[in-house]
Amino acid sequence: MSNASKSAEDTPLRPPQTQQPPGQESEMTPRPKVVRRDYRGSGKLEGRVALITGGDSGIGRATAVLFAREGADVAIVYLSEDEDAKETAAMIEKEGRVCLQIRGDLGAEKFCQKAVKTTVDRFGRLDVLINNAAEQHPQKSIEDIDEAQLEKTFRTNIFSMFFLTKAALPHLRQHPGASIINTTSVTAYRGSGELLDYSATKGAIVAFTRSLSQSLAEEGIRVNAVAPGPIWTPLIPSTFPPEKVEKFGSSVPLGRAGEPAEVATCFMFLASEDASYMTGQVLHPNGGEIVNA
Repeated sequence: MSNASKSAEDTPLRPPQTQQPPGQESEMTPRPKVVRRDYRGSGKLEGRVALITGGDSGIGRATAVLFAREGADVAIVYLSEDEDAKETAAMIEKEGRVCLQIRGDLGAEKFCQKAVKTTVDRFGRLDVLINNAAEQHPQKSIEDIDEAQLEKTFRTNIFSMFFLTKAALPHLRQHPGASIINTTSVTAYRGSGELLDYSATKGAIVAFTRSLSQSLAEEGIRVNAVAPGPIWTPLIPSTFPPEKVEKFGSSVPLGRAGEPAEVATCFMFLASEDASYMTGQVLHPNGGEIVNA
């Protein structure tokens, strides 16, 4: 590693900070960037309805607001972050669209079924499913990952995608151009020594995406994924120590963590007709890290 690279990694990018899980976007310094000010909507999702998990903050919030700017009504699903969810809803309503807030644990199949039903009951349709919610619990050794953590991480990160997809399919089938977009991670491709269970779920999401895309291709439902690198979201200060948070993202070629607004456009592209010939693919907004995609 060059001296220049070492210097970049040693330079604080933000104030050291920490939060209790699952984290609140309202408590982050600086606040994540949600939507580019120069982004003008052009009706690419006009009349459509999207259900976005983890839609209260971070990448989910940015995607929800961008979808609204492009004409979609949005249901956001979140665990317990009521204030963040209200703020997201206000942003969506400012775009002239409707936001439905759904609170609960995606690790339970019955709740996932309820979330889909509630969305369809409110809006009368479902066109786009964004499986984005996730949790991570860094551990220095596999020996520190107990059964409870392992099951919880898999339930939130990958079981929920099976549950929601099963519940959503009957509704997605009714609308041409329907799509499913899953959030995986750069860790699915390069691994992470302190995020063993999280990385394992993200690898599973890649395989799930590719397999589901083949299963649904004949029905015209596209299935793709986005694999973010280091992105400045509540997941970071709520899971890493302050000294790591202040330098988070400094090791990638671009030398900084990405903003949620820089990832949301990937979801927009995949959900729109611009990506009508793409299924089973993964986009990589990761600051320049080369992975074997």
